Amino acid sequence: MITEHEIIVLVKDIPEKGLVEGDVGTVVHVYSNEKAYEVEFVTAEGETIAVLTLEENDIRSIKNKEILHVRSLI
Repeated sequence: MITEHEIIVLVKDIPEKGLVEGDVGTVVHVYSNEKAYEVEFVTAEGETIAVLTLEENDIRSIKNKEILHVRSLI
């Protein structure tokens, strides 16, 4: 179960927002049905790139022994 303030991983590209599979975001709201989440994606400087409502099949929790990776925003 994904919870509010959890760091998540995007599992699909969202090209209209410049986001790609593997990007990391933070859950800022869990909808009451727990099947949709408001997720914020930010730059390393803390600038918000997007706040999106995503469904449970669009995101996943970070797994043990995964490492975060940095990329340039296009």
